[in-house]
Amino acid sequence: MAVIEAIQITKALHLGKNIIHALRGVDLTIERGEMVSIIGPSGSGKSTLLGILGGLDKPTTGKIAIDGVDITRMNEDQLTELRNEKIGFIFQFFNLIPTLTALENVALPMQFARKRIPNPNKRAKELLAMFGLSDRLGHRPFELSGGQQQRVAIARALANNPPILLADEPTGNLDQESGAVVIEALQNIQQQANTTVIIVTHDTELSRHAKRVVHLVDGQIQQNSIPTST
Repeated sequence: MAVIEAIQITKALHLGKNIIHALRGVDLTIERGEMVSIIGPSGSGKSTLLGILGGLDKPTTGKIAIDGVDITRMNEDQLTELRNEKIGFIFQFFNLIPTLTALENVALPMQFARKRIPNPNKRAKELLAMFGLSDRLGHRPFELSGGQQQRVAIARALANNPPILLADEPTGNLDQESGAVVIEALQNIQQQANTTVIIVTHDTELSRHAKRVVHLVDGQIQQNSIPTST
């Protein structure tokens, strides 16, 4: 069953007097529980597409449906609610709040969920323990390594049990060892919870672990394939 469906998505960006066509008629269907990697050269529209799939941006034309609901017709309040309940985001630069501890960063999204979690701190501790960070609960981001910060960011993305996880270059700023930990974490999330995981990446090792690889070139899908090695 399709959890996300993109139909003829275009995105035009106005830079002064110039118009940049970031996406040019993208059609993409993603099934529930899939792990999909979106790859392509810089400027191909990968991150733009991911932002549109997650409701962070709107297409110039076209339709995005999540669980059959057209989100391109939603207002900002509706999109905020959708993102909080159904979508977890992982960013290349972590986007942790520097003044908050690891525990506080992970617990924060639960404060805004419509379905309140009775004990946000307890769940935050459980998520951080899942990623081997029980001894880092009181540490702020600057006191953590890059790999530890990314694991905190993944734990935060899972705070409200989202069925969809979107990751933009999640291993882009990590060394090989830390990147391997993040890859394993994403695989475990997808397999254990049947979470739909969509990853924008330049990391060929990460893309090999996806069920499907989508090749984006000049704002268009050039290839939609299954990796030769998983």
